Amino acid sequence: MQTKSVLSLEDVKRIAAAAEAEALAHQWPVTIAIVDDGGHLLWLQRLDGAAPVSAHIAPAKAHTAALGRRESRVYEEVINQGRTSFLSAPTIAGMLEGGVPILLQGQCVGAVGVSGVKSNEDAQVAKAGIAALG
Repeated sequence: MQTKSVLSLEDVKRIAAAAEAEALAHQWPVTIAIVDDGGHLLWLQRLDGAAPVSAHIAPAKAHTAALGRRESRVYEEVINQGRTSFLSAPTIAGMLEGGVPILLQGQCVGAVGVSGVKSNEDAQVAKAGIAALG
């Protein structure tokens, strides 16, 4: 039998606080979503001024990053390079930059998805949150 690490509520709160701090430092109104390794929502936080639709986009980006075990931007790049048939991939909808997997010793334990500003800035917020795990 194998064992695996999982995110604790304390981990999730630490990630969320660091991501929020990064967004606030730049005055970026974003939504932050954190999911487990199966893409199930553990945390959703919409900062003041974030567009309502970002509360749908951020979890989708996180879900995609968790299930794919890679940044959601990879799927955006594949599609932008002409492989539009990838849009029909089942169960993943957040194929935009801003979803980042949380990797621990080579294993994906979850992901952070951020939406609300430029995609690379969304990813910056997500990565700042993940960095708080050490």
